[in-house]
Amino acid sequence: MKVIVGPDPSLVYRPDVDPETVKDKSSFRNYTSGPLLDRVFATYKLMHTHQTVDFVRKKHSQFGGFSYKKMTVLEAVDMLDRLVDESDPDVDFPNSFHAFQTAEGIRKAHPDKDWFHLVGLLHDLGKVLVLAGEPQWAVVGDTFPVGCRPQASVVFRDSTFQDNPDLQDPRYSTELGMYQPHCGLKNVLMSWGHDEYMYQMMKFNKFSLPLEAFYMIRFHSFYPWHTGGDYQQLCSEQDLAMLPWVQEFNKFDLYTKCPDLPDVDKLRPYYQGLIDKYCPGMLSW
Repeated sequence: MKVIVGPDPSLVYRPDVDPETVKDKSSFRNYTSGPLLDRVFATYKLMHTHQTVDFVRKKHSQFGGFSYKKMTVLEAVDMLDRLVDESDPDVDFPNSFHAFQTAEGIRKAHPDKDWFHLVGLLHDLGKVLVLAGEPQWAVVGDTFPVGCRPQASVVFRDSTFQDNPDLQDPRYSTELGMYQPHCGLKNVLMSWGHDEYMYQMMKFNKFSLPLEAFYMIRFHSFYPWHTGGDYQQLCSEQDLAMLPWVQEFNKFDLYTKCPDLPDVDKLRPYYQGLIDKYCPGMLSW
């Protein structure tokens, strides 16, 4: 059964990217399309209304036992093909190809870092949450810390948070909110989505990847931090040391309608070897 999912707002609407600077403009979505922008705005309006401290804690409780499904990494990659982007009905290749394209781009640029190649394959697997029945606004799109006032570079900040109850709560509505200065992002409650779910899933299943990989997975949609330069008041020295790695990963995480699709069958043995090294066997999702 195919599950219809709308466009990932992180990929459709990137206000910090100037389309004029993109060499191959045909390979990127139109950032200014009227109807599409309306749909993306509606998704962020729902997200910025309902992503609260209480909501995120409930999601951690709901999914934190990882009892949804038992499957291998490559089985999860194959599950992505059940996600259909309703904004792109004419795309005739599987959604999972983006995972392999990202991984292969990293492999070409960083041939000596096999763990980094695997991150490319893993980074969007948390989107299986859609198949578990989660709404799009709780799976995709840019992430942000809950429990404090949204900062300037949060997308649509000034027009989408009016109905979020946390911003009427004095505990959560200041710049620091419920946090201490430079407490470290490991102590910050991020909005719920595929990044946070996959990060927690990797910890639960004891993936033997380096710290850089966990940062890339958890924060690749945290554009207000890695691109906007906000939330410095929450960062530890470790966070700032890891930031360039997250930024390096995001160079490869671009949605492209690439005509040169990877030969997935030929690539599978290589990535199976990496999976066997870092996250083998049947995993809890």
